[in-house]
Amino acid sequence: MRFLLDPANSPSGSNRITVRELGWGQPVQQSVVRTVPASGIRSVLRVPGMRAVFVAHAVSMVGTLAAEVALSILIYQRTGSALWSALVLVCSFLPYAVGGTILSSLADRFRPRRVLVCCDLLSAACIAAMLIPGLPTLALLGLLLITGFVAPLFQGARAASLSHLLDEDLFPVGRSLLRTISQSAVVSGFALGSILVAAIGPLWLLAVDACSFVASAVLIGLWTPAAPASAPDGERSLRSVVKGSAEGLRHIWTNRPLRRLVLLTWAVPGFSSVGDGLAVAYTAKAGSAETAAGWLFTGYAAGTVLGELVVARLSPHTRRRLITPLVIGSQIPLIAFFLGPSVPAAAALLALSGAGFACNQGIDPLILSATEPAYRGRLFTVQTSGLMTVQGLGVALSGALGTQLHPGVVIGLTGLAGTVLVSSLAYRR
Repeated sequence: MRFLLDPANSPSGSNRITVRELGWGQPVQQSVVRTVPASGIRSVLRVPGMRAVFVAHAVSMVGTLAAEVALSILIYQRTGSALWSALVLVCSFLPYAVGGTILSSLADRFRPRRVLVCCDLLSAACIAAMLIPGLPTLALLGLLLITGFVAPLFQGARAASLSHLLDEDLFPVGRSLLRTISQSAVVSGFALGSILVAAIGPLWLLAVDACSFVASAVLIGLWTPAAPASAPDGERSLRSVVKGSAEGLRHIWTNRPLRRLVLLTWAVPGFSSVGDGLAVAYTAKAGSAETAAGWLFTGYAAGTVLGELVVARLSPHTRRRLITPLVIGSQIPLIAFFLGPSVPAAAALLALSGAGFACNQGIDPLILSATEPAYRGRLFTVQTSGLMTVQGLGVALSGALGTQLHPGVVIGLTGLAGTVLVSSLAYRR
């Protein structure tokens, strides 16, 4: 057995790495040494336009999550049905699996900035249309489905844009910062949404969300650098887009190292996020009030943010060496749920599990180097779509098992299965 990465020996703390350590996979006769540039969060923020990218992401993320709360409440007020209200989350996840695969080549055929602005404006139009008085519930969910189709295209184009604007050392830190903002928005967005719904009502909150997408489009369109399209010469008819998307999928799945890396980025959150799905059931079984489930939600998100921030301060070489410990560390804490820990202890375990998600800072450069530039937009779109789909399926499956078994047992079994799977993906024979 050997590690997924095969770093050459180098002095501890050295800021010099070899070509083999970069994962280029090319045979070399001798070590080619170069100096690693600064690669922390401050270095990313110094790149022109990056601050606008991250502010735009924060604005649209908080607005989107708050709007999910508003739409769930609005639909429940109109129908009185918990099922219809729950369909808001289903319509938020479901389109990722379809839009992110069938339309993924759009992220390569147009300039990323143009794709990003168009996606933001389309989402703003859909949210604004929800404000039409008397709009049927099915129409509200249909508009939400459209924004769900747009979301993976937006995220794929943004990752492709970062790959052009940031070098190989700064790129994983840039994506890490986006994930950090997303996890912070999960906590603040849902909390802010609940407060604002009570203060101004769901319709006004939807209007605020529409404005947040417009603000994001303005920030991206006016203050971020333009990046070239990865495959600008391709046809742009629907048929050619679908064909190009299929070619992208073949490129990913026929490239064995790339396929393993993408599966690894899906498996880590796919298993470790199960604790979120069973948070309410676990706190109830533990004898605590259901409202204590917020500790578990916050624990996982806080652990993810802390892990990303700590690992971002490390050198690229160290981040690559930590891939295997972090992916395994994302699963092992879940096994302790067999012991039925208290709610605070369970929150701490989920925080440890969430910290392992920082493994992506080591995996992202390997994915980048294993992918031809013409396929990067499709790759990142498919990667995002698969991640969201796997998480949704994992939460749904664990919820079904949680009706038959104690939630702690389900989470513990998930930790065991996840440890076995991510270990097999992180190592190669």
